[in-house]
Amino acid sequence: MAHRLRPVGIDFVETAPVRLVFAREVAASPEAVFRALAEDVAGWSEWFSAVTAARPTGDGAGREVRLRGGTRFDETVLVAKSPETYAYRVDATNAPGARALVEEWRLAPAGDGTRVQWTFAADGGAAFRGVLRLARPGLGRAFKDAVVALDRRLVR
Repeated sequence: MAHRLRPVGIDFVETAPVRLVFAREVAASPEAVFRALAEDVAGWSEWFSAVTAARPTGDGAGREVRLRGGTRFDETVLVAKSPETYAYRVDATNAPGARALVEEWRLAPAGDGTRVQWTFAADGGAAFRGVLRLARPGLGRAFKDAVVALDRRLVR
């Protein structure tokens, strides 16, 4: 069953015991990428293959996300600053061992496109932290594949 996580703020992105940071440049504009992240929450399942369903909650103040394999997240949006930053905190999840989790997407102009940086900041038990560190290559591939698919979707 889902359990509540520690309510952390955006500063957790810099102080979390586990910080996984990935970046990639895309052709789409920062504004288009931001709209896809923050305003088209339901569209995440069309470009991020790990996401099977996503929907905004609380008039956009939160999100409910389901992943392949059955993991669920109830989230609070911490920052939605167009077109630079979109970040959310996981409030409840069925993922065992998690104690706190924030994801931040930073967008910056890069040539004719955008540099997309995703930070996955987490805390949990020793086993949870160890699994996340081991999962780094897989999360990196998932990020790359998702951003490439999002870019294809946005620059059709």
